[in-house]
Amino acid sequence: MATNDRDRRRSFIRQVGTVALASVLPACAGRPSTATRAHVVVVGGGFGGATAARYLRLWSEGSVDVTLVEANPEFVSCPLSNLVLAGERKLADLSFSYDGLRRRGVRVVHDTVISLDPVRRSVGLFGGERIDFDRLLLAPGVDFAYEDLPGLQAAAAREHVLHAWKAGPQTLALRRQLAAMPDGGVYAITIPLAPYRCPPGPYERASVVAAYLKAHKPRAKILVLDANAEIVSKKALFAKAWAELYPDIIEYRPNCELRDVHAATRTAILDFEQVRADVLNVIPNQRAGELARVAELRLINQRWVEVDWRSMESTSHPGIHVVGDAIFAAPAMPKSGHLANQQGKLAVAAILELLAGRLPSPTPLLTNTCYSFIDARNAVHVASVHRYDAGQKTMLPVAGAGGLSAMRNEFEAKIASAWALNIWADTLA
Repeated sequence: MATNDRDRRRSFIRQVGTVALASVLPACAGRPSTATRAHVVVVGGGFGGATAARYLRLWSEGSVDVTLVEANPEFVSCPLSNLVLAGERKLADLSFSYDGLRRRGVRVVHDTVISLDPVRRSVGLFGGERIDFDRLLLAPGVDFAYEDLPGLQAAAAREHVLHAWKAGPQTLALRRQLAAMPDGGVYAITIPLAPYRCPPGPYERASVVAAYLKAHKPRAKILVLDANAEIVSKKALFAKAWAELYPDIIEYRPNCELRDVHAATRTAILDFEQVRADVLNVIPNQRAGELARVAELRLINQRWVEVDWRSMESTSHPGIHVVGDAIFAAPAMPKSGHLANQQGKLAVAAILELLAGRLPSPTPLLTNTCYSFIDARNAVHVASVHRYDAGQKTMLPVAGAGGLSAMRNEFEAKIASAWALNIWADTLA
């Protein structure tokens, strides 16, 4: 993208930053009626954490002090990052500073939390600073369960066999591997058992990489080694696209759970066979980020944080709210950037009510929309609405709400790009 195009994009983000994505959330209370200014610390600057930091300042009308702790100097968007692998976007197009939050009065600290005291209500940072809080919001994201794959436990092996499931340097490295792959080579992608971050993401990746190979390396092949019994999101849409557009490129194999990796030869070790590839892209099993363990939060299946959906509070630590991919998802609720953004807002609404001495809404709603590109010009989507059910104490899908694309089309690709601009603005501006 030319420099002037990038400047226009960033200008657009600043201009629409006050416009929230459509959602149905509890009305916020405005200024909390506290004797002293409350201080909320947010840890993790992804879609959930950055949105929460922004809306804490916005909805409190600046009356709540907010500190955001984030290790990375820039926000890099995972949505649309598969297009970088296909050579259709630059990573710089998806990378943003946290200056918009700073302009709103958020103190941004680039550091890592290494200790948390829920009694004293303070967090300790790697750099030595200790920060006190009235309420804490954690957005730990996901970490990878490399203990399941002995062959990838060494850092050197993980530089050879990439996941690229956190947008950034590995995205660029995987792009370089694909560009260097010979025509007639094999790209293999392994998909873990659900749940994992962004359910349709691996299938979108296979699609856009297939489009790249079709144009530039037409004799190359893609093996999709899926641990699940079938495509877990937008199944009919992906299957139809692959059959019509990439029948000689993509080979889909279900029930192929990865057991280990031989990194030096880029070989995936499955139950009954070994698959060698010129480019091996392993997406490992996932769990809540390490911060959840540092905070000693209650985990379900030793993997995901349990929360009270009315406030997004940890069920084991009152006053500590958790949002995003790290939480144990409600029925039919995916782990997505859109939902992390929505959960951040829900948590903020609850925090402001609680700081004002009131109870949060008993019936919150969350919405989700997820776009997937089939190639650079065509996309599909799935949308859903989730309402809190007091009887089951969880979010349940709202019958008849949401929906799925009838077919891939160019108009949805344009909407997907506009959606990205809007959610980046809603999160960071």
